[in-house]
Amino acid sequence: MSPALTDRAASRLAPTRQLVETGVVAILRARSAEHVQRAAEALVDAGITCLEVTLTIPGALAELAALSERLPAEVVVGAGSVTSAREAAAATDAGAAFLVSPAVCADVLSFADAAGVPCYPGAWTPTEVLTAWQSGATAVKIFPAASGGPKHLRSLHEPLPGIPLVPTGGITAEDAPDYLAAGALAVGMGSPLLGDALDGGDLTALHDRARRLLDAVAASKQAR
Repeated sequence: MSPALTDRAASRLAPTRQLVETGVVAILRARSAEHVQRAAEALVDAGITCLEVTLTIPGALAELAALSERLPAEVVVGAGSVTSAREAAAATDAGAAFLVSPAVCADVLSFADAAGVPCYPGAWTPTEVLTAWQSGATAVKIFPAASGGPKHLRSLHEPLPGIPLVPTGGITAEDAPDYLAAGALAVGMGSPLLGDALDGGDLTALHDRARRLLDAVAASKQAR
């Protein structure tokens, strides 16, 4: 390993405890911010303690700041769809505890490294995964996960076993255990988990889906 990569490995931040312990990050992506707070509270009440608020939501920074302030201290809230250092700085100023990108965004990774904030860039190929990791990623988001399924994740994990992978995109509670069995550190779930809750839908149903997901993930982790 080169000296530069050795230095990078020594300074790399670990994934947040909440992500590792629960194995789930809930992704809040909506057409408006109207129901973000109530959906987030339902998720937390169900036991999900790692939340991602995407910057594609109108007023996302205000929602992120409110959640960071209002939710219990054991909950970690980060920003998703971060594609520039400017967005990364605005998100961390609003209280984001981690940053997620849809691709390998070099300036976001550089900002996160300097700011001491965990960063999860998106990748799909082995080259992208390794590039993200060598650039300082805390873990790598495999996106869109459902396009290749657990088999694709396993094909990435086997030659790169030291890189934590978090598949995201199209994952359901039913197939989440398959991704964990294939080597995932955790899974990211958006609409299959949130359902219609971000449009003002049933929070009881959201709570039940979150509990089923957490139970399925916990059982899979115990079976490893």
